[in-house]
Amino acid sequence: MITRKSNREIEMMQEAGKLLASTHKEIAKRMKPGITTMEIEKFVEAYLAEHGATAEQKGYNGYQFATCASVNDEICHGFPRDEALKDGDIVTIDMVVNLNGGLADSAWTYAVGDVDEKGKRLMEVTENSLYKGIEKAQAGSRIGDIGHAIQTYAEAEGFSVVRDFTGHGIGPTIHEDPHIPHFGLAGKGPRLKEGMVITIEPMLNEGTWHSQMDSNNWTARTTDQGRSAQYEHTVVITKEGPKILTSQDDI
Repeated sequence: MITRKSNREIEMMQEAGKLLASTHKEIAKRMKPGITTMEIEKFVEAYLAEHGATAEQKGYNGYQFATCASVNDEICHGFPRDEALKDGDIVTIDMVVNLNGGLADSAWTYAVGDVDEKGKRLMEVTENSLYKGIEKAQAGSRIGDIGHAIQTYAEAEGFSVVRDFTGHGIGPTIHEDPHIPHFGLAGKGPRLKEGMVITIEPMLNEGTWHSQMDSNNWTARTTDQGRSAQYEHTVVITKEGPKILTSQDDI
C-alpha cells in the first residue's frame, strides 16, 4: 500500500534528513587512505547517539551494522570491516537515520585519495543521474518517468544501471511501497502524488549491470569486477515539485 505522509511526518523526516546530511559531511572529512570502514561505522553510531538518533538499519532483517560500506566492485550492502581503504578506492556509505521516529535514507560515494579518471567519471555520472531522476519526481508524473530519465542518461554516458536493487517508499518504516526502479519506460507505473516520500538511489556500474551475492547473503557485487557507485536522497513529492530531505547543500 502506498501512503502519503502528513505535514508533521514530513517535518520529522526532514529533521532526520538534516542530521543524516551532516553525518555524510563528517564522513567526507574522514575519508582518506588508511581509514577503515569499521572506523567510519563506529563514528557514525557515536555521532547519531550524540544527536539523539539511531541507525534504523541496524537489526533490520538481522543486519548487524549502522552503515553499509560498499567498496569498488561492491554494489550495495557491504559490511564495514577492519581492512584499510587504499588510495584510489571508491566507497559508498549508506545509512538510514531514525530521529524521534522520523526516518531519512541517503547514500554517498566517496573517493579515497586519488581516484583514476574513469572512477571519477563513474561517480560524476551517478550523482548526475540521481538529480535527473529527482527532476522527474513531480506530482502527477509516473514512477517510470524517474527510471527512464536515469537509464537514458547513464547508458548514453557509457555506464550500466543496476536492476536488482531499487528505491522505495519510506516512513514510518524503512522500506515501503512503491518500488522506484532506476530503469524503465516513461509514462508507466503508479502515479506520484503530493505527500509521498520516496528514495531515489541509482547504482551505476562500469561494466555489466548484473550482480552476484556474497556468501554473507547481504553484499551484492558486480559479476565482472567493474566498479559501482551509488548516490541516494530521500525526496518528498510536493505541489511545488520534489523536495530533497537529505540535501547536503545547506549543511
